[in-house]
Amino acid sequence: MPRHKDVVFVGSSLKDLKSFPLDARRAAGFQLDLLQQGEQPFDCKPMKTIGRGVNEIRITDDSGAFRVFYVVNRPEAIYVLHALRKTTQKTEIRDIELARARFQELG
Repeated sequence: MPRHKDVVFVGSSLKDLKSFPLDARRAAGFQLDLLQQGEQPFDCKPMKTIGRGVNEIRITDDSGAFRVFYVVNRPEAIYVLHALRKTTQKTEIRDIELARARFQELG
């Protein structure tokens, strides 16, 4: 049985995640729980533009599209770098830069 990893929220990522509508927040929590159990989220993809080992969880529901950027390849924890509501087709540069800066802070 894989070791249950803690989730560490970096910067304002927890506050940002809590601002999601209830259904999107629940979906994000479920996906993060899967990660803690060593499994893959249902809809995720690598975010190489942010850094090696950074992925995004993609959530879409009636209220919009949401993203959670995270790092799982660290032995000590899963790090949530950023959580956002998408307002454009491409992820905004400012969101990528914010996640990249938080990723670099991890060292």
